[in-house]
Amino acid sequence: MSCKATWNGEIIAASDRCITTEGNLYFPPDSVKREFVRPSSRRYTCFWKGEAGYYDLVVKGKVNKDAAWYYDKPSEAAKAIKDYVSFDRSLEVKVDGDAVSKIKPPWE
Repeated sequence: MSCKATWNGEIIAASDRCITTEGNLYFPPDSVKREFVRPSSRRYTCFWKGEAGYYDLVVKGKVNKDAAWYYDKPSEAAKAIKDYVSFDRSLEVKVDGDAVSKIKPPWE
């Protein structure tokens, strides 16, 4: 399975090791181009996945606030996605070249 997330004309993450949870793709931490992400102050606690942090995306002078999230303090049930990164609907996310339509932030 080949996964790719693109925003504002740049590939933000690409991997063949993505994990799907609740219809969202989670990219391995080492697949995310760090030059395009900056930490956000937003935090969220999911009742079963644990505590999530967020990233803003910054590409070509544009900012996409809280567009990515990761579980840095996952529950035991979600430990497989620790530090993996997922992206919201504002990004074009594809699996094996096909668009993924169900990408939603955890608070929805």
